[in-house]
Amino acid sequence: MSTTQHRASGSVYEQAQASPEFRALRGRLRRFVFPMSALFLGWYGAYVLLASYARPFMAIKLLGNINVGLALGLLQFVSTFVITTLYVRFARRDIDPAAAEIRRRMGLR
Repeated sequence: MSTTQHRASGSVYEQAQASPEFRALRGRLRRFVFPMSALFLGWYGAYVLLASYARPFMAIKLLGNINVGLALGLLQFVSTFVITTLYVRFARRDIDPAAAEIRRRMGLR
């Protein structure tokens, strides 16, 4: 069946989206993505606010020419890699197997 053909109750993709398994999968993904996004945006926002309004604090020297602002800026990159690693592990463990099962049951791939 092509993706443009429809069954009586909708396309195979609409049926997959309506299934309880798909809704549960989407819920699991949202429970990870939304809090992680909020955490990162809060961390980034705090960094921007500190850089804008707490210049004396950000200028404190830590080691040689490295100050608090530079250290926090570099930690932004570290946090991005940590979040990416956590997401990949989460997806491999919780999302990919469930998605593969849904595809298998729906006859997709």
